[in-house]
Amino acid sequence: MRISIFVIFLTAFFIYSCKHEKAAGPAAEKSREYSVTTVKPVTVTIHKDFPATLEGQQVIEIRPMISGYLQDIFVNEGDHVKKGQLLFKIKNPMYEQQVITARASINRAQADVHTAEMEIEKIRPLVDKQIVSDYRLKSAQLNLESKKASLEQAKAELANAEANLAYTSIRSPMHGIIGTFPFKQGALVSSNSQQALTTLSNIDTVFAYFAWNEKQLLDFLSGSPGESLDEKIKNIPQATLILANSAEYPERGRITMASGMISTQTGSATFKAIFPNREGLIRSGSSATIRIPEVKNNVLVIPQSATYELQNKHFAYRVDSANKVAAVSFDPLPSDDGQSFLVIKGLMPGDRIVVEGINSLKNGITIIPKELAEKNEK
Repeated sequence: MRISIFVIFLTAFFIYSCKHEKAAGPAAEKSREYSVTTVKPVTVTIHKDFPATLEGQQVIEIRPMISGYLQDIFVNEGDHVKKGQLLFKIKNPMYEQQVITARASINRAQADVHTAEMEIEKIRPLVDKQIVSDYRLKSAQLNLESKKASLEQAKAELANAEANLAYTSIRSPMHGIIGTFPFKQGALVSSNSQQALTTLSNIDTVFAYFAWNEKQLLDFLSGSPGESLDEKIKNIPQATLILANSAEYPERGRITMASGMISTQTGSATFKAIFPNREGLIRSGSSATIRIPEVKNNVLVIPQSATYELQNKHFAYRVDSANKVAAVSFDPLPSDDGQSFLVIKGLMPGDRIVVEGINSLKNGITIIPKELAEKNEK
């Protein structure tokens, strides 16, 4: 009997212990301490990146004006050249012969003019003495005018021949940098060739072309200060240029609109940022990234560690006045530091959110909130 009573006592004690542990579980969970923070409106600067293509202020094609063989190349690919510097020499003997022929025509025309002048000098005294009629003098004068016209024509032909001959020497029309050479020495070239001899780019100033889609453009127009489009563009902060090696270009660029309309093919508007390039670090045709700062006033910022994502929605746990937590969804905007979110909507100034240990939280749980600032001070 004593043994039976002892067994009954142990069984009752075990059942009581289990019930006590089950009852204590929720109480212990409710009384757990969590770090919280109160969200407040702040002013932050974020940056938006856009892929860009770089072009020099002037990029022109160097093409021959005449046909002939590429006799000499006086520069190398990538050279800096000055205005008027000799670049190419084209060989075509025909143009040299045209100059020789034109000069001979001038000599012959000049001789004809002198002969006509002598004829007038011979006839004029005879007309004065009425030995010959006035008709002979007028005829001689008309002949002189004709010879003078032939002389002017010969001079024009010489000028044209010399111009063609000058086209055999191709000079740089401006300061710039030489591009590649699709034709090598000895190649036959002409003004009808599909490819140019080379390109010449003036890169003292470079343009970084980038595009905004229709939504980005509308967001910009609605959020930028200014009455007109020109005023809004002038109020855009200066842009930063990120080069292909991820290095930041030291100069800042001014943004202007490159196209006044949205392309129906791409659905975007083209803009350009203008950068000085006095040292020639940037080359035309390169790719880069345009980074534009944007100031956000009175926005809420929360750490990403205080959020979780479910079905493409972002949530945070908000603590009410009774210290109960509830998951609330919000629309985020990434910040530059990669560790926090800017809240577009979903939270209000003064809301308290849990910032640590959110994986163990459930809706309706009561917690002991500990302000993050107070915990950091300790």
